Amino acid sequence: MTRTLITGGAGFIGGHVTRRLLDRGESVVALDDLSTGSRENVPADGENPRFRLVVGDVRDRRLVDELVQDCDVVIHLAARIGLKLVIESPLKTMEVNADGTESVLAAASRYGKRTLIASTSEVYGLATKIPSSESDPISFGSPEKGRWSYACSKVFDEFYALALHRERGLRATVVRLFNTVGPKQSAHYGMVIPRFVRQALAGEPLTVYGDGTQTRSFCYVGDVIDGLMEIVARDESVGKVYNIGNPSEIAIVDLAKRVIELTGSDSPIEYVPFDVAFNAGFEEIRRRVPDISRARHDLGFNPTTTLDVVLKDVIESVRAPQPVAR
Repeated sequence: MTRTLITGGAGFIGGHVTRRLLDRGESVVALDDLSTGSRENVPADGENPRFRLVVGDVRDRRLVDELVQDCDVVIHLAARIGLKLVIESPLKTMEVNADGTESVLAAASRYGKRTLIASTSEVYGLATKIPSSESDPISFGSPEKGRWSYACSKVFDEFYALALHRERGLRATVVRLFNTVGPKQSAHYGMVIPRFVRQALAGEPLTVYGDGTQTRSFCYVGDVIDGLMEIVARDESVGKVYNIGNPSEIAIVDLAKRVIELTGSDSPIEYVPFDVAFNAGFEEIRRRVPDISRARHDLGFNPTTTLDVVLKDVIESVRAPQPVAR
């Protein structure tokens, strides 16, 4: 029986990965400090004998060393996420993301564990080549802009993982996730789809930042997990970086209109300047679209869930009286 350690295992994506692995008959240990994760995303105590939740900090090197030593695979998802949270506390973002990843990778390298490191489309920064591919150069804004602290910390994660692979043989793969969405995702930290859905169902204005013409690509969490499972299973993915996302893009204002239509809401759209929503001089990324050619070729990755299906799934989950991830 494969035993997988999932850091951030009680988060939105971590909870879905946990359920998938348990459904396959595997054993899972989830490490989470529950700062943005929730116990509601994982099995309750005693519900599944193949699951254990450890409440702790990924920067706790002694704890991480113990957990990594006792597993076969490490899926490192723990990170400080959400644009609002990042902008409010860039220092903690750097500390949690960089120090946490260093803690996990040091243990994984020490014990020779198969490791998957979750990165983000944010690392493409202000890149203008669309769609973005893994071999493209990346370009951030000024360090004076707090939003880039998250991207910078995740680039460090990538460089460190790949350096350990090259110099010490760590069987690591980096995955850049593009706006993973689905049921149980929280709106607390700026995630746009659950925010729009909750506003629409409450009859509140849907707050669109800027003029709404900026585009994003959204990938259903189930499709994302399909890609992650293939990465872990395939030796040829070791030492590589993969974009995992859905190349279909939509303007944010059109996303708001679609949510209003699918919920049957009378909510208006309210445009909020970026300087008001975040801070003065905020730098927005106009388009973010993944080139998934490498993932298609190496992994057979092909996201099939349409945005309408995702939205209907999220709407149904928000309408139902159930807890969501924080």
